[in-house]
Amino acid sequence: MTTQSQQVLGFDFGTKRIGVASGQSLTQSTTELPPIKASDGTPNWQHLDALLNEWQPQALVVGIPLNMDNSISEMSRRARRFANRIQDRYQLPCFIIDERLSTLEAKEIHYARGGSNNFREESVDGIAAQLILQSWFNCDIRIPSHSRLEDHYVTNPA
Repeated sequence: MTTQSQQVLGFDFGTKRIGVASGQSLTQSTTELPPIKASDGTPNWQHLDALLNEWQPQALVVGIPLNMDNSISEMSRRARRFANRIQDRYQLPCFIIDERLSTLEAKEIHYARGGSNNFREESVDGIAAQLILQSWFNCDIRIPSHSRLEDHYVTNPA
């Protein structure tokens, strides 16, 4: 668990939208932010630049969507590639964390708040990013984004 206070941005990678949440490590509070539009996984860089300028984070966290058997998927690799790109672009520490089922849990939270199933109009990406950040705050393991996924997760499950 992080002991010093840090402003952190968390991301739920997607090919059309990237969910974003801001978090404060000392209080472990998180706030969902509007998603960033993406084109085939490439974010709107101007929007992302403005977001980082506004929030001034000390660290970035990207959820890695592993398969249920702990194996690495193509989306896992794309999310890690996104993490590496934002680390290199902003020169900030960037970490990855397993985010399995975060979107499902985000939808359950959304429905509990009275939301509909029109996720184009009512995105749950920010809620998923909040869940990713909360998991990272509660985890003692810090995996830098430039780590090989194969060093941390199963590549060929039995």
